[in-house]
Amino acid sequence: MKRGLVLGKFMPLHNGHIALIEFGLNHCDELIVLVSASYDESIPGSQRLSWLEQAYENNPRVKPLLLIYDEAVLPNTSESSEGVSKLWANYLKEHLPPIDVIFASEAYGAYMGRFLNCEHVIFDEPRNIVPISATQIRNNPFAFWDFLPDVVKPYYTLKICLYGTESTGKTSLAQRLAEHFNTVAAPEMAREILEHTRDCTPQDLVQIAELHAHAINDKIKQANKLLFIDTDVNITQSYSRFLFHEELIVPDWVTEANRCGLYLYLDVDAPYIQDGTRLNEPDRLKLNESHRQELESLGIGYVLIQGVDWETRFLSAVKAVEQFIKPNRQ
Repeated sequence: MKRGLVLGKFMPLHNGHIALIEFGLNHCDELIVLVSASYDESIPGSQRLSWLEQAYENNPRVKPLLLIYDEAVLPNTSESSEGVSKLWANYLKEHLPPIDVIFASEAYGAYMGRFLNCEHVIFDEPRNIVPISATQIRNNPFAFWDFLPDVVKPYYTLKICLYGTESTGKTSLAQRLAEHFNTVAAPEMAREILEHTRDCTPQDLVQIAELHAHAINDKIKQANKLLFIDTDVNITQSYSRFLFHEELIVPDWVTEANRCGLYLYLDVDAPYIQDGTRLNEPDRLKLNESHRQELESLGIGYVLIQGVDWETRFLSAVKAVEQFIKPNRQ
């Protein structure tokens, strides 16, 4: 059996790496893809390993591995020199099975091949086939979006949450913003299990929070750079305090799924529409105060969206989103 090696940071994994890995697979029977990650790097090694595992979960010939190293012991792998390559080769000999061929698109590949006593095969060193680098992506992920594999895109997707009490247009605005920015929205889930707010139980709120987090994790896989989210777990927490005077306890993964970069709070100046499922007008206003207090206690800032007509609110929301994503477009 011929065993190959691809060594890299994969920070992030991009289509150039995928092309290198596919090239390697065409020239060996088993391919070890080794993620080298130091303690000081911006993207955790475990995240990078997860991308590779997801990308090749159906290909048993690819063996993703993670090596976390201390730069005080091993030099940074981005340095292509004979001395650095020798140190790395000696380390890898002790920690990997015998390697028959190393595939690389940088100068260190030739050095590593010599010190590992294996064949070296160069791939697209000038980067003509896939003209991209991980540095370019980190500096401006939106500009190089099409160079990201689908498994990586959620990491760089910006999540935008819409807050507000009942009958402030959150659902309609989330969907309209998603259409405007050519992406998708994660819906709120209360209506999936409740006919009226007053029918709610504490157990319902836990179920709503978990269903909503699942919806977020599902929709982010379909998102195009942005994901709009109709309410979040903080609002569900506010409902819990407002209706039951209880704290809502949810799993950590639910909290993590709900972490957003921008929050839009829809004010109560829009026309109130009672559709038969909502609180009455006085309770709606009380719930609005509950939401505001909950967000203040959590230190969550937001952009206030006001306007008595829906078009004004939409244009204000678009402006806020444009300002938020502006740094990612430069």
